Amino acid sequence: MRIGDLAARAGVSIRSLRYYEEQGLLTSARSSGGHRRYTEDDVDRINYLQRLYAAGLSSRTILSVLPCLTSPSAATSDQAFAHLVEERDKLIDHISGLSRTLESLNELIDMNRARRAANREEKDPSDRPESVAGLGDRAARGHAGRSANVRRAGISQQ
Repeated sequence: MRIGDLAARAGVSIRSLRYYEEQGLLTSARSSGGHRRYTEDDVDRINYLQRLYAAGLSSRTILSVLPCLTSPSAATSDQAFAHLVEERDKLIDHISGLSRTLESLNELIDMNRARRAANREEKDPSDRPESVAGLGDRAARGHAGRSANVRRAGISQQ
């Protein structure tokens, strides 16, 4: 089968197939005219490669697990398994780091919301609740003290 036929059957671009060859993930025979020739098994191989890419694996990692497919044995299976577990562990670490970053960002957003709300209250005293406005300095101080506590605690008022 020619490269265009394989691309259509596997649902990938011709460029992807050429890339797979460059990376050593796919091989082709050549016709007497120099055209690439593929087999029916290559459709399955491309589908397998696509699943590995979809799992987030790099070309280098995929290349390291391919012997399990091309030369199945206990040794190649164990090696592929070890590589996949290693990649999974890297992903778990990366996700944990992203989760910590998200928590920090959420805290910053909450603190910013509280400060923005407090700044609006300080700039426009008419925005204060009716129960505080006009009750004298003591009530106003109590309201301002609550805003300061909210700012320090990083609590959103919205």
